[in-house]
Amino acid sequence: MLHVLRAEILKGPVLGNLRALVDYLFADLAHLPTERLRVLFLNAKNRLLADETMSEGSVSEIAIHPRAIMKRALELGSTALILVHNHPSGDPSPSQGDIDSTRRIAEAAKALDICIHDHLIVARSGWSSFRNLGLL
Repeated sequence: MLHVLRAEILKGPVLGNLRALVDYLFADLAHLPTERLRVLFLNAKNRLLADETMSEGSVSEIAIHPRAIMKRALELGSTALILVHNHPSGDPSPSQGDIDSTRRIAEAAKALDICIHDHLIVARSGWSSFRNLGLL
C-alpha cells in the first residue's frame, strides 16, 4: 500500500497533490507507537529527491537537530523541505516544542536559501499543517 501511495506523489511536484502526500504520510506514520521525524527533500521543481527519517523519539517527544537536516539538504542539493512528524497521542495539534523547533529549522534554512514549504503533523485523528495554521 505504501508503495502505491508513494508512487502517486512521485508523479509530479509534491506540492501539486497535497491529498496524495497526506494519504502517504498518514498510512506510514499515523499509527506508530513513538514519534518519528521525516524530511522530504525537494528540488527546485518541488520534485522529491529523498524522503528520510531524521530522528526517532519516545511516545511524547523527539530530538530535532537543524544542523543535521541542513547538512543532508546540502548533500542532496535540495532547495526546499517539507518536515513531517507524527503524534502517537492521536492529537495532531502542534506543541510549543514543535513550534519552537520548526522556527529554528526555518531560520537555519533561510540562511542557506532553502525554503521550508510546511511542517505536517500526522496523528490517528487527522493531520495539521504549520502553513495552514499560520506558523510558517
